[in-house]
Amino acid sequence: MRAVVLDAVRAQPEVRSVPEPAVPANGVLVQVIATGLCRSDWHAWAGHEDIAFPHVPGHELAGVIVEAGPQVRRWRPGDRVTVPFVCGCGHCEWCESGNAQVCPDQQQPGFTHWGSFAEYVALHAADTNLVAIPEQVEYATAASLGCRFATAFRALSARARVREGEWVTVVGVGGVGLSAVMIAHAMGARVIAVDRNAEALAVAKQVGAEHTLLADGTDIPATVFELTGGGSHVAVDAVGNEQACSDSILSLRRRGRHVQVGLLPPVSGHPRVPMARAIAWELDLLGSHGMAAVDYPKMLELIERGVLQPQRLIERTIGLAEAAELLPRFDRATVAGMTMIDPAR
Repeated sequence: MRAVVLDAVRAQPEVRSVPEPAVPANGVLVQVIATGLCRSDWHAWAGHEDIAFPHVPGHELAGVIVEAGPQVRRWRPGDRVTVPFVCGCGHCEWCESGNAQVCPDQQQPGFTHWGSFAEYVALHAADTNLVAIPEQVEYATAASLGCRFATAFRALSARARVREGEWVTVVGVGGVGLSAVMIAHAMGARVIAVDRNAEALAVAKQVGAEHTLLADGTDIPATVFELTGGGSHVAVDAVGNEQACSDSILSLRRRGRHVQVGLLPPVSGHPRVPMARAIAWELDLLGSHGMAAVDYPKMLELIERGVLQPQRLIERTIGLAEAAELLPRFDRATVAGMTMIDPAR
């Protein structure tokens, strides 16, 4: 099969022919129809994740099952499926309680094993992790859910528990941030979007942001306080750097809720977080790590009804060769929306 291959940390990715992955006994082999290019893939390329080389990245995907292992009971070849980026083992106490996203024995395509920047990908524990794609949902839309959209949905609905009328500040409106803006707006929240990319802010405005703030040296927390009359009820770091995390926390009103979605690579040992404010104002600092397959039906029902429209966040579709060129500079790319990959191109 054709795939994007990494041979070392920060090496130039290459498209080449490699063997198809073996089918796990409890898993499936999926023909990839669409897969997303995400900042998390860049983190793996940059060495912020522990991966074995050579490696095929890619963790947001949708496609068709072409082969199922002997232990699989619920799925068969021809089924249209997507999958969360965290695949639980299916039998630990966390998986059995519906929290596969924190499974200690989890598999992650594109991180723990070869991923979806390829024509085929192997997925583990299929009966626990696969999600059927409704007929009216396109493959690219389904692929966009696996990391960024599903993570934003759970971060706001299950972790922050956003209520109608609350202020929500989203710092960083790339794929996950734009998803958070759309979802918070659909939940009846008043949304402030923050980014250094004016084009991304324009998209944020289109999908529900009441206010947009350009991160150009402006005191973001002070501006949020002025707009909201005392700070946001909920704030999300959808980027994953110290400035975004700090702006998010300092934008909160007393007893507000911060959700950390963006990955925070260590700086001088550990990222610096304004914990003095968190203590003095009794802020809740919440982590959010994807969403288990058992939680997808509620989100998919809202998509089928048109309440949520993740397809509006897809800016462009590219092929594997262009993905290999873009991956090393994805952290600097001024993309106003999601980039999807069609492995057949």
